[in-house]
Amino acid sequence: MTTSPLAGKPAPRSLLVDVPRLVTAYYAGRPDPAVPAQRVAFGTSGHRGSALDDAFNEAHILAITQALCEYRAARGTTGPLFLGIDTHALSEPARATALEVLAAHDVRVQIDAADGYTPTPAVSLAILEHNRGRTQDLADGIVVTPSHNPPADGGFKYNPPNGGPADTGVTAWIQERANALLADACTSVRRVPLQRALRAPTTGRYDFRARYVDALPTAIDLDAIRSTPLRLGVDPLGGAGVAYWEAIEARHGVHVEVVNDVVDPTFAFMRVDWDGKIRMDCSSPHAMAGLVAMRDRFDVAFANDTDHDRHGIVTRSAGLLNPNHYLAVAIDHLFRNRPAWSPAAAVGKTVVSSALLDRVASRLGRRLVEVPVGFKWFVDGLLDGSLGFGGEESAGASFLRRDGSVWTTDKDGILLDLLAAEITARAGRDPGELYAAITRHLGDPVYERIDAPATPEEKARLAKLSPGSVGTRELAGEPIESMQTTAPGNSAAIGGLKVATKSGWFAARPSGTENVYKLYAESFLGRAHLARIQEEARSLVRRALA
Repeated sequence: MTTSPLAGKPAPRSLLVDVPRLVTAYYAGRPDPAVPAQRVAFGTSGHRGSALDDAFNEAHILAITQALCEYRAARGTTGPLFLGIDTHALSEPARATALEVLAAHDVRVQIDAADGYTPTPAVSLAILEHNRGRTQDLADGIVVTPSHNPPADGGFKYNPPNGGPADTGVTAWIQERANALLADACTSVRRVPLQRALRAPTTGRYDFRARYVDALPTAIDLDAIRSTPLRLGVDPLGGAGVAYWEAIEARHGVHVEVVNDVVDPTFAFMRVDWDGKIRMDCSSPHAMAGLVAMRDRFDVAFANDTDHDRHGIVTRSAGLLNPNHYLAVAIDHLFRNRPAWSPAAAVGKTVVSSALLDRVASRLGRRLVEVPVGFKWFVDGLLDGSLGFGGEESAGASFLRRDGSVWTTDKDGILLDLLAAEITARAGRDPGELYAAITRHLGDPVYERIDAPATPEEKARLAKLSPGSVGTRELAGEPIESMQTTAPGNSAAIGGLKVATKSGWFAARPSGTENVYKLYAESFLGRAHLARIQEEARSLVRRALA
């Protein structure tokens, strides 16, 4: 895809969303259930869309929340539901709609004590803290967020009592029931007026920020950070964790300079992403150009997406780290510096993450658990401690507390930010320098992901690729060693195909949220070899889509 001439530059006014028009569309829009793009659709991270496209309107939230109440009742989930929101313009209206339905069903809802914004990991932590040691009256949660998506989008995701992203069995049930309600114009949805919902005895207040910040020393060596005069910087990208950094300094004495504390639903302060859109993607060198330009001011700096479940790490030595590079450094550091973790605790990665992680795990003597794309596949392992770390190539990860017990079972961008500070403090070198040291011993791979347009029908065909589709025994001049349609770590379908040789691999899979397919490829032999892998992979995909 072509890179926009605006990429990396300040956003012009012409790109800014008209917030009054957007919110009006949320309430006035009437989605047509006969149009697939206007139905409820749970991808890898909940339902997402824009009110301007009739893909995220009040009717969607009424239907989803009613379905969720019915699901909770059927499952016997009677504990509190922790409700958080991010800073997208549609998040507050959607929260209000959800509250009206939840209160009508007498669900015990916990909203932020200060009516503030709530990072996804703070909701996950709250669920797990409530459920610790319980078998009844279990809590769950909702986060109203489209993650790093553009400002006109809204999102709504559900975290069951395990604290992590809901699995496909759960989301399929909610999606099917919500679409049935949508088709019936939501006539059977129960709701009460917002003011009544806010005053309801079932609606309570919870200090997400204090609970999260107070618990941080159980997961991060804050003493090491405090004892070193590091200059740390953070750009929350106008997201849900803006107010958390002040609290971290007040509670723990760790100073992190917030380079931008503005919360603006148009996100006018952002640099434009690669495709000419505003997107709060902390792993994008274009969206992160502002913080990267400040790299020399800090020993290490970081940013997060809008719900703060993803991380972006900026170092003096390397600028913005590729997410795979930071995952390698994080894994290497954690398994060497967490002596209370079980010797059996494994490294979790997705099938499309760098093969360098395999080599790091092998050098550490740790078992590798390779799963399909989606953080939900790490939930059980993080919950029971059989995974010490779970991470995705898309800059999402979490890991255990220092004593080897569960921290969060959803991605935690703030945690990975502070880990970068811990690593720099303890090693005396930043994560970019440490990655270079790892590659000198284990190889220096070249990795790239390419997105290409694909219709829903083409995506469906791509998801059914099989080893028989390959038609050759070689890839870029090397014998093929494996062809996978299921992940080796749990035998779950990867929704595509991965082909690997000794020195490289590619994986092709349809996106769960956009009409594109994703082609991941990596080579340990250099960029020219990577290009050969990509070209042969594209040929295979073209044949499959013909």
